[in-house]
Order: sequence, then C-alpha cells, then structure tokens
Amino acid sequence: MREISLHILDIVQNSVVAKATEIEVDICEDKKLDKLTVVIRDNGCGMSEEFLKKVIDPFATKRTTRKVGLGIPLLKMAAENTGGSLEIQSKEGEGTVVTAVFGLSHIDRQPLGDMAGTMLGLFTAYEDIRFLYKHKVNEKEFFVDTKEIRNVLGDVPFQAPEVYLWLSDFLKEGEEELNQMEV
Repeated sequence: MREISLHILDIVQNSVVAKATEIEVDICEDKKLDKLTVVIRDNGCGMSEEFLKKVIDPFATKRTTRKVGLGIPLLKMAAENTGGSLEIQSKEGEGTVVTAVFGLSHIDRQPLGDMAGTMLGLFTAYEDIRFLYKHKVNEKEFFVDTKEIRNVLGDVPFQAPEVYLWLSDFLKEGEEELNQMEV
C-alpha cells in the first residue's frame, strides 16, 4: 500500500467484517514530538487471545475466501520502517483497537493520503455504522460523527447526490483547514 489512508481503509474493512456498529478513526499529527499516530477502534466481535498472538503473521486470517491476510503485517512494516510501532488490543465480544505510530518526518513514512475521500467512501458504503472520525494536527482538530449527521438528515441517505456532494466538500474543507500554515 502506498498511502496510510489505504492501510486505514483495510483495517476498517476488518472492523466491518467483525460486525462493528461503531468505528473510530483517530489521527494525530504531532510535529513537536515528530509522531503520526493512527488509532482505529471498533466494537466488533474482537479476537481470541490465541488469534491475537498470530495476527501479524500474513498467513493468519479468518477469511475463507483466501489464505493470506496482509493488512496488519503491511501496516506493522510501514510503521516500523519509520521507527514507529504497531499495537493491537482485542477482547472477544468487546472489539479491537489498532494503534500505529509513525515517525512523522521520517523519509520512509508513506504519505497520509486522501483521508477525505477515504472517509467519504466509508460513510457512504456503510451508512448503518456509526463512524467517529478525528484528525488532529498539533492544536487544530477536525471531528465528524456520522450519528449527528444522520440525526439531521433523517431518512435521506448519504448517497443522495446533494448529501454526497455536501459531505465530500465538508470533509475536504475540514482536512484542508488542518493543513493551512499557522501564522
């Protein structure tokens, strides 16, 4: 994977398969500490202690459609290539937390990628799941709770053209504001 946003998409897909009804995606770019931290938390079915111990093995997967699961091992490698780390906490019946830490300015760190597009795709593909998305750059923060948007929209789907365009613009503007130079 060439961008961290694609790793995030892959891990969130695991949460969807684990039947999560609530998924948090939390990104923190701390320039003072030179760290980029990505946390993905879900309330899905979780993993057994036995499977958790071998989840970083590319040949350990719960999928029946193929025999390899490269998402977690690739994310681990991407984080460790920057002097960072990967930690996974999971409990059966309670959910999973995946935390990846990257060296923010490390030459081998992949670009974050299109987080607005990634989150838009997730919001519209999985409207029944509550997403809490937070992206923080130093002191600036952008936060979206799809439950709040759903409460305003009522029965109007996120895929309705006007809503989709508004949501796309909202996410792009939120991300752009985070990356504007501080004066």
